[in-house]
Order: sequence, then C-alpha cells, then structure tokens
Amino acid sequence: MFRHQGKSRTLQHNLRIATILSFVAGMVNVTGFLSFKQLTTNVTGHFALFIYDVTNLDFWKGTIYFLYIISFFFGSFFSSFLIEKYQENKKVNIFLIPTLIESFILFSIGISVLYIEISSYDLIACLLLFAMGVQNSFVTKISNAVVRTTHLTGLFTDLGIDISLLFFPKHSLQKEKLIANIKLRLYIITSFFAGGLIGGFLYSEIKFGLSTLIFSAIILLLSLFYDDFRYKIIKTKRKHLRKSI
Repeated sequence: MFRHQGKSRTLQHNLRIATILSFVAGMVNVTGFLSFKQLTTNVTGHFALFIYDVTNLDFWKGTIYFLYIISFFFGSFFSSFLIEKYQENKKVNIFLIPTLIESFILFSIGISVLYIEISSYDLIACLLLFAMGVQNSFVTKISNAVVRTTHLTGLFTDLGIDISLLFFPKHSLQKEKLIANIKLRLYIITSFFAGGLIGGFLYSEIKFGLSTLIFSAIILLLSLFYDDFRYKIIKTKRKHLRKSI
C-alpha cells in the first residue's frame, strides 16, 4: 500500500492506506484539541482566526495562527521534496522516509511530555501540524490525489456529489467508479471517527494525555512493517514461481 503507484495502484491499496492514515489523523486531531484546544490536522480554522486578528490590528496575536499555517505548509513541502528527490532511486521506498519522519515527531512528543513539563503548547501544535502536512502530502502523491486523510470537509463534499450522481441514469456507465469512490470516502470518514474515539478514550479515560500520540506512531510503524513484510513475501513467491516455470 506504500509502494504501488500509478496504474499498479488499486482500490484495495487506497483503502488500506486511507484506513490507517485517517485513523492516525483522527487520534492526532482529538489529542491536540483536548490538550490545548487547537486543531492540529488542518489549517482552515487557523486561517480564519489569523484573518480575524489581522482585521482587528492585533498582529502579534495573529502571528501564532500564521505559524500554524506555515508549519502545515512546510510539512507538505518537505514531504513532497523528499519524494521527488528520491523518486528515481528504485531501491528506496520513497514513501518510507516521510512516514518515518511523521512517526518520529509523534513518538517524540508523546515521550517528551512524560519527562518535561510543558509551559507552552504552541511548539507542539506546530510540530503536529507539520507532521499532518507531511502525511497529507505523501498520501496525496501516492494515491494520485484520490486519498485525503487529515480533514473531512472536502470528503463530505465529494461524498455528497458522488451519491447524488447515482440518481441520474446518464452517469450509469460511471456507477462502478462512483461506488468505489463512495466506499473509499466512507472508509476514511469512519476511520477518522474511530481514531478520534480511541484517541479520546486513551486521553481522557486511561489518562495518557499527550502520550496518546505514542500509539499513533506505533500504528504507523506497524503499518510500514506489515507493508514491507507483505511485499517481501509476494516478491519471494514470484521468484519461486519463475524458477518453477
């Protein structure tokens, strides 16, 4: 699911990566909000608050929202830059590096809060937005802009459009594709919701607090391990099949 690109990529590949990454985004979103009452998976709300502060000539207060926006932007830029840089190297799984960076950020925050008393959460918010920018960028590139996992506004819009098209006979030839798109978007929305529920439970009921992010990092690392392990098994089977022929 992290390797296939272009024509070799199937709906199943997109469903797998969408489920995992949207689940992680849901956990990050609720953990950030419960910790410091800020959204850490998208910048739409931050942009509105930034504009509000600017129009009220409260430039210094608006700076933090500008930093939130820039953090998400740089995460997206950095992820895309790495992918483009190593794309020609066939020996490297180019989506491995951004995923490891995201995991490292989440794990580091989750561990550090156990030993360091946090006086200001602005840096953590910026780091989480950077991590989500990284994720949104590489999943967009790997799926050819089919999968988005860090926010739901566009997903609900696309879901509404696709469902409405099913009611018109002139789109009957596209019915199979429409149903596939609807299925994918429902998977993302459900996984984001499930990630939020699990994250909220770990944060509030189990009292893990920001350390809930450790579980998000573990999920990412396990998905990478599973994907690599599965790839090696398939590769070995194909190799033995060629020898037997």
